[in-house]
Amino acid sequence: MSEIKYKRVLLKLSGEMLGGQEKRGIDISVLDEISNQIKRMLEAKAEMAIVIGAGNFWRGKKEDEIERTTSDYIGMLGTTMNGLALQSRLQKNGIDAILQTAIKMEPVAEQFSRRRAVEYLEQGKVVIFGSGTGNPYFTTDTAAALRAAEINADAILVGKTIDGVYSDDPKINSAAIKYDNITYQDILNRDLKVMDLTAISLCKENNIPLVVFALQEPENIIKAIKGEKIGTLVN
Repeated sequence: MSEIKYKRVLLKLSGEMLGGQEKRGIDISVLDEISNQIKRMLEAKAEMAIVIGAGNFWRGKKEDEIERTTSDYIGMLGTTMNGLALQSRLQKNGIDAILQTAIKMEPVAEQFSRRRAVEYLEQGKVVIFGSGTGNPYFTTDTAAALRAAEINADAILVGKTIDGVYSDDPKINSAAIKYDNITYQDILNRDLKVMDLTAISLCKENNIPLVVFALQEPENIIKAIKGEKIGTLVN
């Protein structure tokens, strides 16, 4: 395999991605496919951290039914469930993985520690960050940008169900234009739905590029770390 461009990366996954076609619950075959791609990355000597959303368990603020702060904490628990499931499948496939959570949940997972996380990455272990930032009113997009900055990631890989950043939702608007390259400022100015605005601002401030691509294509994660032209590069 040719030399990789991004040695230490953070992979941002949506919870719906883990739910497979139903976008609900956990599809073990999806976990195994992700595990296979991660294994290839580790073989290429990349270092991998992961943040997962919780949309397959809990979606939306639901403020009419459940108070916002409580709803957000339910979502944080959902990200931890996804993290546990992925950790289990990674380990079953021979990959050493550690789950760290922003909220203290021993003995379920370690509490987040930047120092230990970096040590694990340097040892070739996959580090999964659960429970978002540990605070309500912040999304897992923001958690991904924050953790990427803390571990000095070379890039954030954003695995989606579409193949990049578009001017509009291509599933709704067939005339939407795909961008091969776009700046953080353009995303902010145009209010494009790549990640939330707090996350984009954090990436811009810390000069962390985003590679947005379709996760369903088995080779895309490998292509992303090698710096090949896939999806959309945001910098």
